[in-house]
Amino acid sequence: MSETKINRKYKDRLFCLRFGSEEYKADMLSLYNALNGTAYKNAADISIVTIEDVIYIKMKNDVSILLDGNMPLWEQQSTLNPNMPVRGLMYFGNLYDSYIKTNELNIYGTKLQKIPTPQYVVFYNGNEKSEAVVELKLSDAFINESKGGFEWTAVVYNLNKGKNNELLERCKPLSEYMELVNRIRENQKSGMDIKSAVNAAVDSCIADGIMKEFLTKHKSEVMSVCLTEFDEKVFVKGIREEGFEEGIERGRAEGRTRGKAEAILELLEDYGAPSETLRELIMHQTDLEVLKQWNKIAARAKSIEDFEEKIGLIEKPYIKI
Repeated sequence: MSETKINRKYKDRLFCLRFGSEEYKADMLSLYNALNGTAYKNAADISIVTIEDVIYIKMKNDVSILLDGNMPLWEQQSTLNPNMPVRGLMYFGNLYDSYIKTNELNIYGTKLQKIPTPQYVVFYNGNEKSEAVVELKLSDAFINESKGGFEWTAVVYNLNKGKNNELLERCKPLSEYMELVNRIRENQKSGMDIKSAVNAAVDSCIADGIMKEFLTKHKSEVMSVCLTEFDEKVFVKGIREEGFEEGIERGRAEGRTRGKAEAILELLEDYGAPSETLRELIMHQTDLEVLKQWNKIAARAKSIEDFEEKIGLIEKPYIKI
């Protein structure tokens, strides 16, 4: 007999899982060829140079590789962010620092040291309207006009339907990745909760032969990363909303929800320290009725994990015969 449950320790993202590991270098190569109009065949020529936890957790370097003198950095975003050029500049500063040290380049001497050519690409798959391809420029953020002509860009590809169909056709793994994302969205629109929407989308993709091997092998990880990404969207939305003053009533409502959230955490702390993920989920829940229900569950829970199971954060184990 064996137990199966969602891997709560897996904190990567679906894009990284699909395109950022040694196991799926062939998919990296397919994406590289699709973006650059090349026809490289040997995935073993790729070196993964991704840097984890750059600067701080919200600025992770999604996927970076080295291939034939080029150093692409691919970021997946579900929200439009005009600050991607400066983020990319910071990422590449870390990437080049690592490359220079690894290759023992003397950048203080008189000889010009050659470094890989940067390619910074952002894949957008959120719900806000955006052009098919947008070039974001660092200079748009400068306080004063640049006199030296310094520039840094991020090229944003919109992966939603009808925007970059040719790119998706050239890269089957990217097309299948978006098919899974779209099925999750459609399931949510039909009224499913997040966990059910993800589970149904994964099962339907497997049944239809879409990423079948990948999803069958990594179903628990895919479930975890998708749920984490949706939680992150709720968190980011909450941060954005804090910047707007919408009247006294909203302030009162936020005070009530915050007080209820803190009460839930106090109950859970009797069983130990709640994880940062759980703490953020509770503190950024804005539905007072949901918080009231969670408060009742926390009061009766036997442990933090018991609470997480009952609110649907993790799957309840089942027995295979």
